[in-house]
Amino acid sequence: MTTRYPMTVQGEQALRDELADLKSVQRPRVIEAIAVAREHGDLKENAEYHAAREQQSFIEGRLKEIEGKLGNAQVIDIHKVKQTGKVVFGSTVELNDLETDENLTYQIVGDDEADYDAGKISFNSPVARSVIGKSEGDDVSVQTPGGVKEYEILSVKYI
Repeated sequence: MTTRYPMTVQGEQALRDELADLKSVQRPRVIEAIAVAREHGDLKENAEYHAAREQQSFIEGRLKEIEGKLGNAQVIDIHKVKQTGKVVFGSTVELNDLETDENLTYQIVGDDEADYDAGKISFNSPVARSVIGKSEGDDVSVQTPGGVKEYEILSVKYI
């Protein structure tokens, strides 16, 4: 069974941009660095050569990883999702922490897109798993390492 990688349109574009950079900028740069390091002679004790080869290995591994994810991507365009008022992948949800009365806003995204500081959480996170399928006005309980947190869903946006 093939693993599907759900991602937003923006997440897919970010991976495509990274792939293009790795192929057209990073890979040629490291190939040049290896060639220059080879010119310095004995490869056994050539730190520049070994560092460049390690970087090349990293780049090739990342290229394969990105190509695999894009090949198995399930791109979800939130603008094409039927707006039912329920929290779904790609939607933005505003929560109220019932203990602290703090409002939090998160967009539910794919694993590679998650950036807590930017308000993007993975669909696999405890908060996202707890709110997906719920609607505005619902209360949800989230099991966190620090204990159970209670939230109220204030709004669900498809932006």
